[in-house]
Amino acid sequence: MNRFRCSACWLLTVLAVLLVAIPAAMAHESRPAYLEIQETAPGQYTLLWRTPMMAGRRLPVVLRVPDGIRGLREPVVQSLSDSILERRWIDAGPQGLAGKRIEFPGLQFTITDALVRVELLDGRTMQMIARPSQPWVEIAASQPWWQVMGTYTVEGVRHILFGADHLLFVLGLLLLVKDGWMLVKTITAFTIAHSITLAIATFGYASAPALPLNAAIALSILFLGPEIVRSWRGETSFTIRHPWVVAFAFGLLHGFGFATALTDAGLPRGDLPLALLSFNIGVEIGQLAFVALILALARSFQVLEIHWPRWVQVLPGYTVGALGAFWTLQRVALLVGALR
Repeated sequence: MNRFRCSACWLLTVLAVLLVAIPAAMAHESRPAYLEIQETAPGQYTLLWRTPMMAGRRLPVVLRVPDGIRGLREPVVQSLSDSILERRWIDAGPQGLAGKRIEFPGLQFTITDALVRVELLDGRTMQMIARPSQPWVEIAASQPWWQVMGTYTVEGVRHILFGADHLLFVLGLLLLVKDGWMLVKTITAFTIAHSITLAIATFGYASAPALPLNAAIALSILFLGPEIVRSWRGETSFTIRHPWVVAFAFGLLHGFGFATALTDAGLPRGDLPLALLSFNIGVEIGQLAFVALILALARSFQVLEIHWPRWVQVLPGYTVGALGAFWTLQRVALLVGALR
């Protein structure tokens, strides 16, 4: 594992440069926007459009309905602590929205998605995702369950891969662990913990305010930095001896962070079981892919017998702590500002 830590230095150094170049508030830009379309009468719909707030600013994405749509009432806009909520009432004519395209201008300039849920008058529902590469969705006549599952699985993968703070915490665990069996226990404990709170929060049994939660997640990264350096110096601590316990404890926090991607979208309870299962599968796929990538790179560096200078070897631990401290200070400042 000493060779693994040295080999992982290169990857973490590159990752750290990328993270420093991105404002810390962007770490959660992967929170999706959400559009709910409910048919209330033949050809008539209510629209609920939610766009997340990041660092006090609205995500620069707008909702554009097809041409020929007639508004039945003036839109109502409501400002929440973490998002902007807009309600519209429209008449799409006798053919309804089937086969028509809903567009999201501005989405192509972000790293987030827009979740779309459609509930038709006959009880059929469908879920879709608009992405930066395709900032629109087309309303189909129906949608099978496996497409719904695929939609939320992909969203879970994207959420973890674009969640820089979550990935940095996982990388910190990899740098802290000293042997393969302990690594399995640690990653498993983290997975079980965040799956528990993801389910609890998604079903509405518990919740965590976004600003304190984000600060606590940053603090979990800061916590790992000194522990990594301490382990490299040959010292010991409870965290070094039992990293799986710490991974489980902080995994509970990160689970609430994962749940934000679903609970903030305001999904109806009827969709939650399938959405939760699919999203959690996606998160695990993304997390395991990230771990596998690091282990594969470490193995390749070992085979190539690449040796790093001492200052590069110690850089990862200090980088984890420094970025954790930076994010903690920034998110605490946002929290204090919101309380004033």
